[in-house]
Amino acid sequence: MSTCTTASRQLDEPLSGTAATARTWLLIEQPGPWGAKALTSSHLDPALGRALEAAAEGTGVRVALIRRPGRHADCGPLAERHVYVGHTTPGGVWLHGAMTRDPERLLDLDFAALGAGDPRSFDDVLRGRPHTGDPLALVCTNGKRDRCCALLGRPLAAELAASGVGGTWEVTHLGGHRFSPTVLVLPYGYAYGRTETHAVMEILQGVREGRVVTEGCRGNSAWERPGQAAELAVRTASGEQAAGVLTVVRTDGTAPRWEVTVAHVDGRVWRVVVARGASLPPRPESCGSALGSPARMDVVAVRQLEHTAIPVAC
Repeated sequence: MSTCTTASRQLDEPLSGTAATARTWLLIEQPGPWGAKALTSSHLDPALGRALEAAAEGTGVRVALIRRPGRHADCGPLAERHVYVGHTTPGGVWLHGAMTRDPERLLDLDFAALGAGDPRSFDDVLRGRPHTGDPLALVCTNGKRDRCCALLGRPLAAELAASGVGGTWEVTHLGGHRFSPTVLVLPYGYAYGRTETHAVMEILQGVREGRVVTEGCRGNSAWERPGQAAELAVRTASGEQAAGVLTVVRTDGTAPRWEVTVAHVDGRVWRVVVARGASLPPRPESCGSALGSPARMDVVAVRQLEHTAIPVAC
């Protein structure tokens, strides 16, 4: 059976610079079936889903639904649900969790503050606390958006859960169906594609040790796509594995070519040239869609600068 994932893998489409962009993730537990637009087509009140979408718009917060791996029959109302919020910008990374019986309380959150990295409204409204358990492995499994997410994502989530990975959740949408199975790992916010169980286990061990595994990495969701590609290129060129030490401080230019400045906490600075190209030959970006040439982020050059004042971000 030919799928968008099969075509992307056979054509060796690069993963770097393809992660969904979000400085902050708000994750709401909602078991049962999900539709293509899960916030308004699940057992969550669709009016609440629309209100959450509106509240998050333009704030840097991305809202998604999560559920535990397994069967997803109609099990009736959920008495109490997990809620997580995680900020992914290096230097200010955090992950908080809470339990709530009243999801309407989510509308009392300060979405602009959450997007800017301030968790206080989450803690005040939902009695949230810093998450102290396992890192979260969020596996995209929403087959209503693309069959590859269900065919490949659900078995991966089940294998992880069976292997004792306590932070495993299914999630509604991470973008990039053709890279299934796709995984987002919190708190650091790096996304991965074409993942297998052993690879996710290695990635999570890296998170526990404060390391970033770059193999199979699509990028850090805190950055726009040119920045994602630039940061990963600097990690490859420098051999840097530590999480939270590289920041995209400036992006100059417009599509299809950017100059991205990446700074290390130790004072080193790199200038990375990233160009937008087209993936050829054409391939489906999603199962059932017409053939297309999805954009790719090609790193043209990586140059370390002399120690100097870091340019002001814009």
